[in-house]
Amino acid sequence: MRPSPPKPVRAGTLSIARLIARMIALSSVLAIAAGLTVAVAPAGSAADSMTYLDGMTKARDVAAGGGKVFISGDDQIVVTDSRGTITDTITDLPGASGLAMTPDSTRMFVALSGAQQVIELDTDSLAVIRRIDVAPHPCPSNLTLSADRLWVGYGCGNTFNGGVFGLDLSTASPEPAPVVSNIYNAPLVAAAGGTLVVGETGLSACDLMVYDVSGTTATQRGVINGSENSLVISDLALTSDGSVVILNDLDGWDTTSLTRTLSFEGSAASVAISPDGAHLATTGMTSSNITIYDMGTTAQTYRVSASYASPVTGTLAFSGTDVFAVLEESTSQRRLRLWRAEGATLPGSTLELATPSTGTALVPVTATGRLTQADGSAPGPQPLVVTRKLPDGTSTTIPGVTTSPDGAFTFTDTPPVSGAITYEVLWNGNADFRWSRASATVTVARHPSSITLSGPTTGVVGKQLSFSGVLDAGDQTPPSGALLVVYRTVSGGNLQLVGTVNTNSEGSFGFVDTPTAGGEHVYEVRWDGTNVFMYTSGTHNVTVRGRP
Repeated sequence: MRPSPPKPVRAGTLSIARLIARMIALSSVLAIAAGLTVAVAPAGSAADSMTYLDGMTKARDVAAGGGKVFISGDDQIVVTDSRGTITDTITDLPGASGLAMTPDSTRMFVALSGAQQVIELDTDSLAVIRRIDVAPHPCPSNLTLSADRLWVGYGCGNTFNGGVFGLDLSTASPEPAPVVSNIYNAPLVAAAGGTLVVGETGLSACDLMVYDVSGTTATQRGVINGSENSLVISDLALTSDGSVVILNDLDGWDTTSLTRTLSFEGSAASVAISPDGAHLATTGMTSSNITIYDMGTTAQTYRVSASYASPVTGTLAFSGTDVFAVLEESTSQRRLRLWRAEGATLPGSTLELATPSTGTALVPVTATGRLTQADGSAPGPQPLVVTRKLPDGTSTTIPGVTTSPDGAFTFTDTPPVSGAITYEVLWNGNADFRWSRASATVTVARHPSSITLSGPTTGVVGKQLSFSGVLDAGDQTPPSGALLVVYRTVSGGNLQLVGTVNTNSEGSFGFVDTPTAGGEHVYEVRWDGTNVFMYTSGTHNVTVRGRP
């Protein structure tokens, strides 16, 4: 037995303006209430990360090792952990630019172009171990380390006062040993396996110079002519044995024969070779992507993109299986972000996700999918991160989703509102295979509702009529206090506003009206619905006679 209907609202007690105000207010409350049922969940812990480098407007170089990442620029070095979370900032480093880390990652050398110095840092304590004055070589900028010798590219830019010198780090007070001078800008340098390569920058045709540094002095092997080979150099990388140098045009040159021996598809702004020599990483010229190539086959193995930012040339570094790069947002604020491409060198994995294309609010939907590794195998039972995103942008995590031994998974969710609802599934990956994600969107309709209106079938002018009704949502409970609007028409005339009424906790309502004219009266109760429930209405007919 239903409870008594709420206190009736008499006809004419609300003006149209007040009615509209009440309807708008209630609609807002219902929308807010629906949003509050969904908690905002943090993003999945795997996949790429972006870290704002607050306070830094120019990035010069990136180096990684020992579980840390170092970013130089703006007279400082920002230090992060291996996941890109900022842990420290080293300040008072005038013109901090080129970085070079020792193979054991315990020490790092930093070029200070504004102080005419190269400093040596302890990467654990971040303390300066020693300072090496390099004047009169202006603006030391680019560094490369090979055994106990540090090679420095210097030059203040656009003045042909650039060049390269070496520092013997085994001595207490190293003195610059010139290699080449009178270069347009500070040249790029890379050394390994008894080979030093020097790349001109800033010219329409840039020469690439190769030196043998296996002895006590640098001896030039030759020059790869920039004009003859259409070289415009923005970055270069040398294999760990010093046998091949890769330029940003993605051609590889043999450093002994000085001939082109490799060619990767595409072009790049920055290049880096993994420490094991197996992978080449690049960033795009203007597009925000990191691409990985197999050094043996030159085949592209992975590409990942980011939005609303451009890669900063020369800020590309490997850290285990991850790759780091700095991005600059396309805004006047010049905000920089450190981008971590997780597991970029690992074999991939694939997530498949299938959901119904349509659904109904408050009615469960079931999704299925499968996780497979690059070799076609399944990784066994694996926890997945499943996120539901609502049309208003809020999201929540659906807990407890795990793959079966064959990689299959399923989950059921009840959409709380209507609209386009997106489900995203993320696997964090493991030590052998890269993370993956998949998403699918369900177009969710509002839940059906109906209004049943009851009352007398006859009446008399001037005598009050009482009506009752129920707002019904099928197998769901309608929202308590739903605002209903009551109208009437008399003998086919214009629609007249009677008033408004609110439902009780079970959807019941009631109202009264006193007819002022005879004729066929049609009473209609309307509900606009919410983002959960459909619009609905109900009618009831009353034949009204004149006064006896």
